[in-house]
Amino acid sequence: MEFGNVSGAAITAMAVVAVVTILLPVILVIVGKVKLGAKLSSFFIGCGVFFVMALVLEQILHAVVLTITGTKLTDNIWLYALYGGCAAAVFEETGRWFAMKHFLKKNLDFPNAVMYGIGHGGFEAIVVGGISYIGNIVSALSINSGMMEKSLQLMDASTKQQTYTALQSLWTTPAYQFYLGGAERVLAVVLQIALSLIVFKAVKSGQKKYIAAAYLIHFAVDFTIVLCGHYFPLMVAEVILLAAVAVVLWFALKTTKMYKSA
Repeated sequence: MEFGNVSGAAITAMAVVAVVTILLPVILVIVGKVKLGAKLSSFFIGCGVFFVMALVLEQILHAVVLTITGTKLTDNIWLYALYGGCAAAVFEETGRWFAMKHFLKKNLDFPNAVMYGIGHGGFEAIVVGGISYIGNIVSALSINSGMMEKSLQLMDASTKQQTYTALQSLWTTPAYQFYLGGAERVLAVVLQIALSLIVFKAVKSGQKKYIAAAYLIHFAVDFTIVLCGHYFPLMVAEVILLAAVAVVLWFALKTTKMYKSA
């Protein structure tokens, strides 16, 4: 196994993304608290729901399904995108609806719906973006120093190969792609806020069409991005995500305009 060298530009990009994805939720929480007058509890409820629904329950489902199906699911990009989009939509939107229906019941208004979305999307950004990129930086420095190669010598052949394959992207991925990954995390936060407003509208109005819209939008975005990431260059996929998030945000603000004014 031959290890490459992780460029300084790539490490810098990872560091920038890590800082941005960790600071962004903090800044948004301050804005939500100071400018909108939202409660901090709404933020933490959003964090908790994402953790339970997406990082615990959804991951348990993935473990079971992928164990049963093996590579039949992961080798078919259309089935994989369909399954992944459905799972994310069902778990996250159900959690979002339940939280607003019960946990935010007394404080459910436009500012707290936004703050909930900041918690839901911000926690995702910190875990998927910030913490993951910090881990990548540690691995990159270990690779460049030669320590990683020495560590792999202590592993069995199967584990060694899996670890090596997982680390390869650190020296083969151009620096700009790490920045694009960070941009995707920022857009994901905006999307989570927009979806929170749509579910807020569903709960406040009692109209089931809005919760149905939240499920459908979440599924459609995830499904499309997985396919675009497979068939198109990363830059094209990110532009498509940007357009999709802009449309969803417009729809969310339009449908909750009356509550925002109030």
